[in-house]
Amino acid sequence: VYLNSVITGGIQDVGNGVKQVDLKAMSSFPLDQANGQLTDIPEKWRALDGQKVVLYGEMWQPMSTGDNNVKRFDLCYSIAKCCFTGPPLVQHFVQSTAVPGKSLNYYDNLVKVVGTLHVNVKHDQGKVTSIYQLDVENIEPAT
Repeated sequence: VYLNSVITGGIQDVGNGVKQVDLKAMSSFPLDQANGQLTDIPEKWRALDGQKVVLYGEMWQPMSTGDNNVKRFDLCYSIAKCCFTGPPLVQHFVQSTAVPGKSLNYYDNLVKVVGTLHVNVKHDQGKVTSIYQLDVENIEPAT
């Protein structure tokens, strides 16, 4: 996986206009957690705005109701590994929402997620709350 990410730069065309994106690579850059701006996100990640992508990661849903069907969750390359060196960083998480009319299953392990990625810096109460948003079309356990 690491070698593939080095060769492809973390973005690989998998056909039909879909790009497989390395979620860890996409989150590995410094960003001011209070004052970050769109131009602070590397150009190659900004260029993915509006594109259909495949991401592999783990689901995080802190406000879970215990129901296996979810409409929203955060996707992270690894919940255990992303924040090992300090507090969670906003660029480690992709705010993921089911497309209208779609209900998603919640999985505890690594998942494959397909959807349309949006790159947009959102601020709330003096901090950056999101830079990546995903309209999820499909989710399944990774194989």
